[in-house]
Amino acid sequence: MLARRFTIVCLLLSLFGMFFAILVAEAGRPARSWDVASSNACRFVCVNHFRP
Repeated sequence: MLARRFTIVCLLLSLFGMFFAILVAEAGRPARSWDVASSNACRFVCVNHFRP
C-alpha cells in the first residue's frame, strides 16, 4: 500500500516537473519570426475590415 502511494506521488511529481520544464523552456525562447510577422500584418489588415 505504501509502495503504491509512493509510486503515484512520484509519477505526479514527474508530470509536474515535465510541465514546469516546458514552461521554463518556452519562456526562454525568442519570439518566432512568423508569429511576429503575422501579428504585425494583422494590425494593418484587420483594421481595414472594421471600417464601415
